[in-house]
Amino acid sequence: MAAPPEHAATGSEQTDRPETNSEPDRSQPEPADSDADEPVGPKIRETPEDIRLEATANTVALHPSRDVLVCGDVDGDVYAYAYSCTEGETRELWSSGHHLKSCRQVRFSADGLKLFSVSRDKAVHQLDVERGQLVSRIRGAHAAAINSLLLVDENILATGDDRGTLKVWDMRKGEAFMDLKHHDDYISDIAVDQAKRILLTTSGDGTMGVFNIKRRRFELLSEFQSGDLTSVALMKRGKKVVCGSSEGTVYIFNWNGFGATSDRFAVKAESVDCIVPITDSIMCTASMDGYIRAINLLPNRVIGLIGQHVGEPIEEINKSWDSRFLVSCAHDQLIKFWEISNLHKTTVSDYRKRKKKDGRMKSLTKKALGDNDFFSGLVEETEKEEEEEEEDSDSGSD
Repeated sequence: MAAPPEHAATGSEQTDRPETNSEPDRSQPEPADSDADEPVGPKIRETPEDIRLEATANTVALHPSRDVLVCGDVDGDVYAYAYSCTEGETRELWSSGHHLKSCRQVRFSADGLKLFSVSRDKAVHQLDVERGQLVSRIRGAHAAAINSLLLVDENILATGDDRGTLKVWDMRKGEAFMDLKHHDDYISDIAVDQAKRILLTTSGDGTMGVFNIKRRRFELLSEFQSGDLTSVALMKRGKKVVCGSSEGTVYIFNWNGFGATSDRFAVKAESVDCIVPITDSIMCTASMDGYIRAINLLPNRVIGLIGQHVGEPIEEINKSWDSRFLVSCAHDQLIKFWEISNLHKTTVSDYRKRKKKDGRMKSLTKKALGDNDFFSGLVEETEKEEEEEEEDSDSGSD
């Protein structure tokens, strides 16, 4: 964690000073310079301080309009924090222990007033964001532990469990109007199109599922891929669907071409467990190897390294409401912040630049190699020299 706020040391400012005028001595000492005694203000950081948790967090979600995040941990507890770049001002707002087992996923409603969570205890909870109080609970929502959660709109909720069952709920009634099992293994992630019509699911059975909410029916499964499909996101204004896998490959589907992949991209990571779109073409991915990578889609390139939880698997990443920060949680029991505002300005051309001799990824943030990395300054200078003779795109290899 970061050092505590700096405090002004006033003792050294009371030393004797040479006489600069001819006035006689006075019985009362001169008042000290008010500017000299003024305490140093709090330190402003580039990113908020890391948040250290008591247990490993499985999930982290960020408020849609405020600097607030919520995480759920393996003990079933849910915590809310207000985060700030002013050192010492990141603080816990409330905690909730309503789940009996590990909290798998948390999500805010679009208005930021409600929070939904799912757990290994098979329950769906709705909490009040301001106070952290339980508003409603659906006990035994699934026959198996719930693994994934998606808010389709303010009233419709989709959940997926460890046995491959998808349920879609009308939260006004507390009832599921879709209950379908077409996957043979856990549902790892759920996404929806902009029209709120088609649900896409990824599963440990290596397939992507397509479900029609409006018609309340199953559409199709994609062809089987090698390894688990771990995450799903829409890119290129909804024209492309990307799926991460436990093998470190990104599978790309055309919209309405869900049966077979149109392309695939080997990231050369241990896995691609989480995908967060940043722009229409750039996404951030997190992996079991502890790295957060920025990847460009079409042309398919690893742009560089956003950050890392050294040697620790990352459970989830998400971006802040203003797209300034990427937030990650991992097995080191830390929530970390990464500054990604410059990533929106990054462009990647079709030209492939030369592979780096040391094989390292380009560092895209100051903290990418660690807060106290001795070589971080050297790496930045080297990269500046390389950019003079190479295009600002990556070779597609780590």
